[in-house]
Amino acid sequence: MITYPDNVTCLADYIESVLQKFADRPAYTALGQTLTFAEIDRKSSALARYFVHEAKLSPGTKVAIQLPNLIQNPIVVYAALRAGLVVVNTNPLYTEREMKHQFTDSGAKALVILGDLLPKFSSIKDDTSVETVITTSATELLDPNTAPNLDGTVSFTQAVELGNTLPAFERPSIALDELAMLQYTGGTTGVSKGAALSNKNVLANCIQMLDRIGEGFKDGEEVLVCPLPLYHIYAFTVGMMALFAKGTQIILIPNPRDIDGFIQTLKPHKISAFMGINTLFVGLGRHPEFAKLDFSKLHLTMSGGTALTQAAVSIWRDVTGNTITEGYGLSETAPVVSFNIPGKEEIGTVGHELEGTEVALLDSHDKPVADGESGQIAVRGPQVMLGYWNRDDETAKVMTQDGFFKTGDIGIRTESGAIKIVDRLKDMIIVSGFNVYPNEIEDVLTTHPSVMEAAIVGKPDEKTGERVCAFITVSSDVSHKTSLIFVNSTSQITRSLSRSRYLTSYQNLPSEKFYVESFVRLNDSPTCAAHSARRLIPSFTRFPLKNQVIATKG
Repeated sequence: MITYPDNVTCLADYIESVLQKFADRPAYTALGQTLTFAEIDRKSSALARYFVHEAKLSPGTKVAIQLPNLIQNPIVVYAALRAGLVVVNTNPLYTEREMKHQFTDSGAKALVILGDLLPKFSSIKDDTSVETVITTSATELLDPNTAPNLDGTVSFTQAVELGNTLPAFERPSIALDELAMLQYTGGTTGVSKGAALSNKNVLANCIQMLDRIGEGFKDGEEVLVCPLPLYHIYAFTVGMMALFAKGTQIILIPNPRDIDGFIQTLKPHKISAFMGINTLFVGLGRHPEFAKLDFSKLHLTMSGGTALTQAAVSIWRDVTGNTITEGYGLSETAPVVSFNIPGKEEIGTVGHELEGTEVALLDSHDKPVADGESGQIAVRGPQVMLGYWNRDDETAKVMTQDGFFKTGDIGIRTESGAIKIVDRLKDMIIVSGFNVYPNEIEDVLTTHPSVMEAAIVGKPDEKTGERVCAFITVSSDVSHKTSLIFVNSTSQITRSLSRSRYLTSYQNLPSEKFYVESFVRLNDSPTCAAHSARRLIPSFTRFPLKNQVIATKG
């Protein structure tokens, strides 16, 4: 049973109580600048007044936020919610086509956008309902003189300054079940859909996560590293809402691909918590400068968004002395469904479901599978979305008659009852009638010290129905020639592994291997390298490989 805080009826109440409780504590750090909770409070309050009085945005109006990991991001999110608006998180990497779809589908009336991205919006503005545009620059909080001065827009600094002169407003009563945000998802399989998340969905998930993380995470004492994009639901809820509520100082990393710069940012801090994904853990763990950082306070490392490999766990533990606590979730579940207990992790699983959450494993007829069998993971709980925005037909496809959300992921229970993700339902490969799960093979390939990422796809085969093909990226210290030698030897590596306990005989692979310079992250899911690659790679069955592929099949 979820117990909600007293005097909290919506996310705005929740945010305001935190800002006041930890007023003097550092709240967010980015680009070498730190703002306290009190400063975030003042700026978000002023911006909320601007939204209400100057922009004339009424409660329930959609505001799209298209910003990277800058301190402006949480200020805008908190301001929107305090004004009773609905947040529409938007990926800064979106193309004009993707922006147009999301803005028109959501019905956004306002947009807060990085000034550098404005030309893309200008080309589709007339096709949207956006009337208010606020722009900002990466360095605007450091130096207001760098605020954009663009026609038809107001800068972030101008909006806050004007808001400071405007009167307070009385926020209308907002019920827990009312819409708080639209989180777009599903673009890998067709038109992107907005998961409609209520105040209750997000607030419940915050309470659930804090319950699972436990009392070891201390109020007002923690320093969290957040390299994951705040527009992604994982960082949004777990970082900007849940751990924020513990008075945590959150270090935002605008460009985590710049590993050297990333490490420099961390040097002055004694970090106590880290949220990341498999690729980051491997990339940082293999960088010689990362090992020189002070990890004496680090006690919580969280993984989500993509499958965690054993190789990543080992590298991270060797370098930091800290294990990785893996969880599982989706945009539609606000996002966390299950999470390991910190300090008691069952590596290879995503832990047990959170408080108040039910997880069922279903067969193709939406019936529970027998004990010990794998099935599609279905979730029921207070964090499950209201539905897809304006997509009743799509909502009906993913909801069972008794209220379970069908995730599209295949899972199985371990003996302890923990959930193990086998793979995506649509990614499963069938070889001679046997089910082959790409995650299992990718996990084996990434045990090689030079393999950064691996993606497994199926290709039609006249004899077996499908055959398994592997794509890999390798570390920078591996030459092109060495890479080709490794790629051409993966069959022997895998055959050796399959004779032991790693892979069954029908998974001897790959019949084709490709060396890939980098995986392209699909815009709506930038953190899921393997899943993004799987969406893109199958085109090689119809079209020539371009750009990112350097070598052809072995």
